[in-house]
Amino acid sequence: MKNIVLMNFGGLGDEILFLPVIQSLKKKYQDCQITLVAEPRSAGILQLTSLINKVITCDVKSKFRVFELLKLIFRLRQGEFDMIISSGASVFISVILFLSGIKERYGYDTGFLSNILLTKAIKLNKKQYAGNMYHDLVSAVCDFAPELPKIEIGNSNLTNPIQQPLKIPDTDKKIILIHPGCSKLSKEKGIIKSYDNWVELIEKLQKTGKYQIVLAGGPDDEEVIQEISSKLSMDGICNMYGKTKNIKDLIRLIKMSDLLVCIDSAPLHLAVGVNKKTLAIFGPTDEKKLVPDDNKFNVISNYCACRPCLWDKRDRCCENINCLKISPDKVFEEIENML
Repeated sequence: MKNIVLMNFGGLGDEILFLPVIQSLKKKYQDCQITLVAEPRSAGILQLTSLINKVITCDVKSKFRVFELLKLIFRLRQGEFDMIISSGASVFISVILFLSGIKERYGYDTGFLSNILLTKAIKLNKKQYAGNMYHDLVSAVCDFAPELPKIEIGNSNLTNPIQQPLKIPDTDKKIILIHPGCSKLSKEKGIIKSYDNWVELIEKLQKTGKYQIVLAGGPDDEEVIQEISSKLSMDGICNMYGKTKNIKDLIRLIKMSDLLVCIDSAPLHLAVGVNKKTLAIFGPTDEKKLVPDDNKFNVISNYCACRPCLWDKRDRCCENINCLKISPDKVFEEIENML
């Protein structure tokens, strides 16, 4: 097996969750070349693993998505690939795979067409950790058990190295990294996963005198970071917002900390990828699908009879979002238990 193309559309978190597929393929076909088809916003996955040789971007969210897909099909037909594996529960995935002209085609069973057009249609089991769900796609070609995603920050694909070393003040205290934000794209789509009680939580942590608090965020998080810093005494808080210039910087910050506290967002999956202790605040999404069953990765949420609802029952959050009304006392207590 020489050339394998994988197709997985979604955000960076989705691509990290897809890494177990690549890890198993590289075990089975050690000398294979892996090409990943992903959305432009997720091309940074190339910097997190040496297992991917190339990323082809396809903007399936743009208004020109039909043209984008036709261009992708043409490119796949010219690529001399031996195998294609794709996630996605749309019936059109099997059509795209068939039109690619690639001999071996694997995807989820989406009905009649997938069973005709694919070499093997794999049963889709959404009621499990997403990394394991994606890994089911390679069950027809290898029998390895799924591993957790593994991130490498020293790999040769890294094109944007850190310019200045990240520094946290020398301390004997436990370091808690708080990453409070989520992407603007999520908010624009009505997917609300943000937590509103960061200020109260950080004040409680400050009063103990036991912790070094570190704040971090990406370009989309300026508003929430400014709100937090304007309402707090920043004495003893290390604000790293704007100092993490790329994904590698953020990963190094996660690795320096004793605990990451975040919401359901990409930093959660980065922490899993480097095996760092994490507390994730969850609202409408299902933690059983996004967090591995491991004591190192804990979840806190507010019980609501209707949660989890996002993706299973609806594609936008409800107006109340009671599932995210979590007491800072409850989050504080969980942090204390974990440290």
